[in-house]
Amino acid sequence: MFPAGMSEFSTMLFSALTLLVVIPSGVTIFNWIATLYKGEVSLRPPMLYALSFIFLFAIGGLSGLFLGTLSTSIHLHGTYFVVAQFHYVVMGGTAMAFIGGLLYWWPKMVGKLYDERKATVGWLLVFIGFNVTFLTQFVLGSRGMPRRSYDYLPQFETLHQVSTIGSWILGLGVFITGYLLIESIASGKAAPPNPWGSASLEWQTATPPVLANFTKAPIVTRGTHDYPLATDGELYDGFPEDRKE
Repeated sequence: MFPAGMSEFSTMLFSALTLLVVIPSGVTIFNWIATLYKGEVSLRPPMLYALSFIFLFAIGGLSGLFLGTLSTSIHLHGTYFVVAQFHYVVMGGTAMAFIGGLLYWWPKMVGKLYDERKATVGWLLVFIGFNVTFLTQFVLGSRGMPRRSYDYLPQFETLHQVSTIGSWILGLGVFITGYLLIESIASGKAAPPNPWGSASLEWQTATPPVLANFTKAPIVTRGTHDYPLATDGELYDGFPEDRKE
């Protein structure tokens, strides 16, 4: 809206309102980081996606400051910088969190385990490919590359090629992740009731969950904030052959 010919007062007002978005966004990011503090953090595929989500969403939020500030927004308006910032917020935020949540709940939903090594490779390709694709577009936008344009000056060719290669890497990572989930349904091992060692109540239901989630009322043995790792019995209940010494 800033280049649309509004009055100076209107541009100042809209700039101030836009920058106010930083406050709730910053609070949520610090909240997520504080949740990890002194927590039982295990770097398995769902957590890798969760950490990536926080990192990429933070970049999307910080880069939005340039689009909400009058002096820089005029230059960056309508460029690839906007495209990159949008994708860091929407895909770096929503898609990363969605895939992480999907991998976390998959064993409980379908009752099968997936190959965590393949999932880790898929995450690494998604993370690298995403950043190669869209960090490059930040540079393109700051140098004046317009968005929604099918052609561009020769000086932008190399960066466009790098961004395209990044999209191939990203696509390969998504393909691997989708493949391993389908593979788990066809040939995956049966999932134990609590594959992540979580102490929360929902992991006491059957795998996959039955209608209405529980066959009988679950027994609550923990306090509201009593949340260490699950005990051996909670973790391997019903699967003694998986018990670890």
